[in-house]
Parts: sequence; C-alpha cells; structure tokens
Amino acid sequence: MELSSRKRNIAFWTLQLLGWGFINAISILVPHNLSWELTVFSVVVGIFIGVFSTSILRWYLKKNVHFDSFGGKEVLKIIVSILLAALLFGLLNFLSGYLYFKFGPELTETELKMFEGYDKILIQVLNSLFLVGAWTITYLVIKLLLKLNQNRIERLELNTTLKQAQLNTLKGQINPHFMFNSLNNIRGLMLEDVDRSREMLTKLSEILRYSLTKNNVNDIPVREEVEVVDNYIDLSKIQFEDRLEFVKQIEENTLDLRIPPMIIQLLIENAAKHGISNLKHGGRIVLSIFRTDEQLHIEVRNTGKLQMTQDSTQLGLKNIEQRLKLLYADQASFTLKEISDEVVAEIKIPME
Repeated sequence: MELSSRKRNIAFWTLQLLGWGFINAISILVPHNLSWELTVFSVVVGIFIGVFSTSILRWYLKKNVHFDSFGGKEVLKIIVSILLAALLFGLLNFLSGYLYFKFGPELTETELKMFEGYDKILIQVLNSLFLVGAWTITYLVIKLLLKLNQNRIERLELNTTLKQAQLNTLKGQINPHFMFNSLNNIRGLMLEDVDRSREMLTKLSEILRYSLTKNNVNDIPVREEVEVVDNYIDLSKIQFEDRLEFVKQIEENTLDLRIPPMIIQLLIENAAKHGISNLKHGGRIVLSIFRTDEQLHIEVRNTGKLQMTQDSTQLGLKNIEQRLKLLYADQASFTLKEISDEVVAEIKIPME
C-alpha cells in the first residue's frame, strides 16, 4: 500500500535524525579522550548541520526536479543543488568549528588535532561534497524504489478496477428497459410505417453492437459517439414524439478528438429517462461540445429538476466518474447540477 504523505514525512525525518546521528557519533567516537563538552557539541551541531543542509536540498529537489520526465536538465539541477548544499554544509562546519575553537573550553592535544582541518575551507567542502553526494544518491535510490513500488501497485489496482468497471459499464450500457421499450415501440410502428420501423430496428442493432464492441476500447472519435447518440434520439422519439426536442451545438474542430466511448450516450440516456420522461409536456435536451485551451467540454442540458434522479441507482453516472478517474486521474472532471429549470451535466477532458 502506498505510504501517505504524513507517513512519508515521519519516515524521512526519522531516517534523517538516525542517519546523521549515527554518522556523527561514529566520527566523534573514533578519537579517544575527548571532553564531554566537545563530544556533545560535535554530535548535536553535526546532526543539525546535516539535517538542515540536506533538508533544504530535499525541498529543492521536490520543488524543481521533475522525476516523471527525467532528462539532462534534471541531472544538471541535481548536480548544481548538490554543490550548493555541500558548500553550505562545509561553511556551517567551518563556522561551528571556528566558534568552538575561539570561544569554547581549552582544547587538549588530541582535540587540537581534530580541529586541524577546520580552518581549511576546501577540505571542509570536499568532505561535505562526499557526505552530501552520498546522501543524495541514497535519497534518489529510495525515491526510485518507492516510485517503482507505487507504479506496481497502481498497475495492479488499475487492472482490477478496469475489470470491475467494464462489468459495471456493460450493465449501464445495455439498458434492458430501453431495449424492451424500443422493441415494443417499433412493433407498434410497424402497423403505421414499415419502412421507418425497419430503419429503427437497424438503429437499435447499431446501438447494441456499439455498446458491446467498444466496451474494451479506451477512446474513440467524438463523431462516432455522436452518431450513436443520434440513433438513440431517433428511437426515443418513437415514444416521446413531439415531447422531445433535441439540439446539437457541436464545434467542427472537436469531431475528431478522442473521448471514452459511451460517456455522451449515458448522459443523453440519463437526461431522457430521468428528465424528459417525467415531464407531462416533455422538454428539450441540448448537447454542446466545444474546446477551450487544453480541455474538451461536453455538456448535456435537459429540462427538469435534479431531484427527479435521486431515487435511481445512477449506475450510468457512476460509470462515467469511474472511467474518467481511471483514464485521466484528477485531470478530468464530471459535474451534475441544477440551473434554473434545467439539469446540467458537464464533463471536462484534458487534450494532449
């Protein structure tokens, strides 16, 4: 299971304190006969400098280095940030050593040998470069392992959820009530207009074929989806007759854009079933498709009230939300709201 942000931060700070504590404890315990003042000072200040410098480095890496699109530019950023962090690390070590040497207690001969390198900034920077470089490599390796594990978990969850989504989508697409109503309406139409009833049977078969064959496809052109919607409206008008008015407002430049199959069809079906069918005098369904910036907007408006759909399972709408989340994560959105005397369903899909 993927670690939460809070747990990752706790793990990071715990490892920071333990890691720098261990490094400084080892370095200070190698020389013997050190005063307790110098021992405590070296360990505490060493941990602070290590944690402070590398925490700033981590903040920079997280904010400016894009690990998902790793390239030469990101490598250069990492190298520069390591050099700057090492310089800061070395300067802080030099400053702390200088202050203790000048204002601290009198040093023993062993302690004086410890401070021989503190006045050489180059030595401090080189030593710091080694420590900060090792820390950065460790940090990047851990981050990579976590990313690989996260991707593996997401792939497993995606496969599992996709199978469930496909089953739910089939349930939502093949609406038995719509099929039975359409067949009954066509049967009645045969007594009046045989040619038109034959045409309606063809449209019904095309809708069923479309819902079955496109179930395993992630995207299709808008124009294909609109053709299915037209067939659905034609079949619905057998039942609603003049009670249903359908208006299309589709920009020409959106027809070849690709969208998940059945999402418009499910919106139109929801508008007809839970909106127009509940109105004595019928109403209007308006389908609008347009593009703004890098998003495709799909909007379906229908006459009616939103509360008319509250007693339904809303399986079709749930399928839309689930499919958008699977395909686009948080980059796509789906909203359903009531504006004046209309129910407005809107989908926004990112365009590459």
